[in-house]
Amino acid sequence: MSNEVVAKRYADALFRLGSEQQKTEQLAADFKVVKPVFQNDKKLAEFLTHPKIDLATKKQLVVDAFQGVDETVLNTLQLLVDRHRTSIIPAIIDEYLILVNDAKGMADATVYSTRHLSDDEKTQLERSFAARLGKSAVQFNNIVDPSILGGIKIRVGNTIYDGTVKGKLNRISRRIVSAN
Repeated sequence: MSNEVVAKRYADALFRLGSEQQKTEQLAADFKVVKPVFQNDKKLAEFLTHPKIDLATKKQLVVDAFQGVDETVLNTLQLLVDRHRTSIIPAIIDEYLILVNDAKGMADATVYSTRHLSDDEKTQLERSFAARLGKSAVQFNNIVDPSILGGIKIRVGNTIYDGTVKGKLNRISRRIVSAN
């Protein structure tokens, strides 16, 4: 079974549990704290996957490292240590956050531009994309990417809206090559 499918199953179970306990927002906030640690700390990943370190020691490290988080989050992390699934924790968190946003009628998106967008520009884009996607709101994370030359590229989930100069040039190039 692929890691993507497994991550979606864990996220779905966590979302249902959070909904039953009426703490989906609390879990989302705690997961936003946990994700960068598992995503960026290579030493932690090595420790948690080392075959000579027993599970009790690994679980105790997780408990000590994340003392302030909700008990559900902590239990989930320990379960994933038990099942040797710590490598997919960031994917589980991403899927969980998507479910929370869908329930609220929101979407997270990334906008790539050659410069930082002003607050007015972001607000205008958020409104127009919320209407386009049928959501109540869209939150943009702005990433500066000078390689796009001009324009913007927006990524919402797995969909990319490319209005960049680089993208247009690539499309023209492909048409010319296919015409020959």
